[in-house]
Amino acid sequence: MVTAWLRVISTEIPPLRLKPLVESYDCNPAILLEDTERSWCDRSPELTSRNTARLIETRRSDQSIALEAMNRLNIRILSLSDPNYPQNLRSLPDAPPALFIRGALVPDDRFSVAIVGSRRATSYGLAIADQFATELVDRGLTVVSGGARGIDTYAHRGALDGGGRTAAFVGCGLDVSYPAENRSLYQKMIETGRGAILSEFVPGTTPEPWRFPARNRLISGMALGVIVIESPIDSGAMITATDASAQGREVFAVPGPIGSGRSSGCHKLIQEGAKLIETPEDIFLELGLLPMHMDRPTETYRPTPSDLTPEQLKVLQLLSLEATHVDHLIMASRLPANQINCALTVLELRGLARRVAGNSFIRALR
Repeated sequence: MVTAWLRVISTEIPPLRLKPLVESYDCNPAILLEDTERSWCDRSPELTSRNTARLIETRRSDQSIALEAMNRLNIRILSLSDPNYPQNLRSLPDAPPALFIRGALVPDDRFSVAIVGSRRATSYGLAIADQFATELVDRGLTVVSGGARGIDTYAHRGALDGGGRTAAFVGCGLDVSYPAENRSLYQKMIETGRGAILSEFVPGTTPEPWRFPARNRLISGMALGVIVIESPIDSGAMITATDASAQGREVFAVPGPIGSGRSSGCHKLIQEGAKLIETPEDIFLELGLLPMHMDRPTETYRPTPSDLTPEQLKVLQLLSLEATHVDHLIMASRLPANQINCALTVLELRGLARRVAGNSFIRALR
């Protein structure tokens, strides 16, 4: 099965086309590869002739080098059918059919916030990234970023130094340490058991420039919200912010000094409706979370708190002591699936809702 996954993912067919195709075979890449070109097109009409040609070419492709790297570095595959696949990514139409991972994810990683910003950050930006990450993990949240130089690196370090968890989505294969100076950081994430490095690219994939904007949607997609720190207009962090808005995630921006241009992207985001934040407490208020340690749900919440967002309130009102399936919540609320998932995540975190069997939820009692 691993070899079949390597063959399918190595085609680099856009996830918007590949995800529905893989799901139509119950996430079994071996069966997919043995089927006919006509069947592929019937199951995923958006496939192009170039896409099907790549699938045909890869049927017997040699994946020994990638397999060796996976064995050597303990790289595993998380498919969409794997219960450990990041929950917040599942509903995205362009979610990767499979992810490669070093380290480990835990269920509470769905309670995460992304921190992104400039690779050429000032000491001010780096200090803010470190401070915010430390305080976020102190309240039980996971910090997500992209493993790049600058803001990303300090966000990951702040999370680890604060005793919390962090996840990095990289734009290359997991056997490629990029940037090279972060090799020790990645190793610390794995050795402490408090982090994971993930990629949608097969081992051996080099860090080409176009891959980084593509992976940004995964950083935002895994998080409840995205914090942008010290980002110029042309920074990749702006792409992550755009992806976050499209996915129904909250976007937060930290203001900076005017005139230098280093925070011009942050200021533009604020002008366009992103939440201006000065402290981590601002983030908790916007997400509908109380500024307290959230390793465990509290028992003091009222049945219907006054500080829920409209989407969270609508979903909560649809829940009862009888299990309600997520599909019913989507239909009854008329909210997009990604907003439903975000609302349920927050309600779970606050102890207001509880997941039960069959991807269903009930309303929690005091």
